[in-house]
Amino acid sequence: MSSVKVSCTCTLRYLLLLILINNYVCDASALSNPEDRVQLHVQDDHVVMDNGLVQVNISNPFGLVTGVQYNGIDNLLENMNKFNHGGYWDLSWSQRGNKGTYFLMNGTSFKVIVQNETQVEISFSRTWNSSASSSSSHHSDSNNSTDWVPLNFDIRYVMLKGLSGFYTYGIYEHENGMPDFNLNTTRVAFKLRKDKFQYMAISKTRQRRMPLPEDRVPPRGEVLQFKEATLLVDPVVPELKGQVDDKYMYAQNNEDIKVHGWVSSEASDPLVGFWHITPSDEYRSGGPLRQELTSHVGPHSLTVFLSSHYMGQAKLPMFGNGEPWKKVYGPVFLYLNSAPHGTNDSALWDDANEQLQQEAQKWPYSFIASTDYPKSDQRGTVNGRILVRDRFVSKEDIPAVDAYVGLALPGEVGSWQTECKGYQFWTRAGPDGSFTIKNVHSGDYNLYAWVPGFIGDYKYGNLITVKAGDSIELDDDLVYDPPRNGTTLWEIGIPDRTAAEFFIPDVDPKYVNPLYLKQDRYRQYGLWEQYSVLYPSTDLVYTVNSSTYQKDWFYAQVTRKLGEKKYNSTTWQIKFNQDSVDQGTIYKLRVALASTHGAELQIRFNNLGTEIPHFTARGLNKDNAIARHGIHGLYLLINVDVKSDWLKDGENTIFLSQVRGKGPWESIMYDYIRLEAPAEDERKNAEARLSGDLTQTRTNSF
Repeated sequence: MSSVKVSCTCTLRYLLLLILINNYVCDASALSNPEDRVQLHVQDDHVVMDNGLVQVNISNPFGLVTGVQYNGIDNLLENMNKFNHGGYWDLSWSQRGNKGTYFLMNGTSFKVIVQNETQVEISFSRTWNSSASSSSSHHSDSNNSTDWVPLNFDIRYVMLKGLSGFYTYGIYEHENGMPDFNLNTTRVAFKLRKDKFQYMAISKTRQRRMPLPEDRVPPRGEVLQFKEATLLVDPVVPELKGQVDDKYMYAQNNEDIKVHGWVSSEASDPLVGFWHITPSDEYRSGGPLRQELTSHVGPHSLTVFLSSHYMGQAKLPMFGNGEPWKKVYGPVFLYLNSAPHGTNDSALWDDANEQLQQEAQKWPYSFIASTDYPKSDQRGTVNGRILVRDRFVSKEDIPAVDAYVGLALPGEVGSWQTECKGYQFWTRAGPDGSFTIKNVHSGDYNLYAWVPGFIGDYKYGNLITVKAGDSIELDDDLVYDPPRNGTTLWEIGIPDRTAAEFFIPDVDPKYVNPLYLKQDRYRQYGLWEQYSVLYPSTDLVYTVNSSTYQKDWFYAQVTRKLGEKKYNSTTWQIKFNQDSVDQGTIYKLRVALASTHGAELQIRFNNLGTEIPHFTARGLNKDNAIARHGIHGLYLLINVDVKSDWLKDGENTIFLSQVRGKGPWESIMYDYIRLEAPAEDERKNAEARLSGDLTQTRTNSF
């Protein structure tokens, strides 16, 4: 009974706190501006959107946000830079064989799209042409006539009556006849005032006081093995001394990037929160498990739509031969809230998360003016049910509980992982395997899925065409038949596409980030070096039925450090007993990889000295998840036919050699490994062949 009272009391306090926050925002805003209608003020060099709660200043015609005024604070953005902007869209692009070029997306044309008492929507656009001069891009970091990306773009800003914030979205178009180009990165970014915003929150549990930008610069900071990672030697705030800061420590899966942002320092009165809210990830690339940056020292607050992070440069979208393409990125809601001095920092995150729920209920937004953004009645729904058929798990088909089911552009099995040009729509199956994919743009799609607890990927055999207003019912149950030949002889790990279940070493005390001492321990800096500490001269040996993967399987097969900038390849061993090998048959080794970077995997059975490996996997991905403190990158399933004469009765050893050893991050993260017995029909055929051979021998001997 007492626990119920505590729970009710906490809930009541939480509700009262949210009411206090909302009332405080409304009261303070009403005092600063009694006008509650949306106003637009257009000047020669800037425009101002104002709804009585928030004022947003934007340069004209460039579309760069120069100021956000809120709750009596003249500007929440850092404007002490040479271009005088704190909010902007940008991208990196390249052409074949050339280095990537940074492009600040500043427009050349301003237009009012909607203007009334309840809504303002404004546009800042640029149309590419081959004879463009650099005269109109003098506000960009590096834009000149040779740097202009062959792309039309239209950056929009929207403000509504009564909402404490504003929306932004972008329309990108590559037309037939435009030059080839690769889109490497694109995002919307806000750089907040460092004198006010020092507390970051990217989830309920991932919140912390952050260093200042100067803490990362020598002599206050010491750059570690790569420029993103810095040891805080003499930070302005002494309590941060000895910690490591790295922006990749704050990456998240697309499916989890819903609300993140910053809260002003505890000395602020009032406390103010600045939040990115994204109720949908349909416009992001690579599916729900793809990871992207969120926030980092600056203070920077980001929504990244596309990058090579955790995927590799080779997987980025390439537009060739004047390929036509158009895509809407966003809308993103920039939400502002505040509370009286002394309020708990996390309370503003709780309020922002509540705002996320409201935004999710409104998605897709009805107020967006662009015809390139389909409204609710212009979208469709796909319903179905997915089952798993694995006769070695169950004699009956079983529901694919919690399966990831999604629609993406047509492609090969698993191609959704690297698909970056179109939209993707994902959901999770329920307890009975049923799923509903909502708010799907009109178009042709493949349906893809994967099921936690089972290896491999599923692709529905038929193309699915979605039209406006459709509610498609897939009549027959979808059945995923995961790769399987025979019974499981042994297995290591859990097939969940991550290495999270394996042994994560303790961080070296000199490289600590306190946020990850009790959660997401793999996000600490330098864990790859702990392998050489644990295995200074010999490599990992795992013994089936004796070792446990939670303690004895290091989370990544990395190189061994031999000295300063000297590394060596590593070979791991799996030892197991096989009482009786079925001669003349094929066993199956399933090796599911959660991540690879610059690696080559060679597999040998019972003879490490054989010159030619029994199996080699070359050309693996370069997703660099280890250096970026991830536990997964691109998933890959390797299936190895194991000839029976490679095995022997009694003790066997499988050698897993990662043979690239030039640096610290050439590596493999395993998801799951399984050895299967030969298929039953193959075993019977082998027995028949063996019986036939014996009969023939007896005949000849007489």
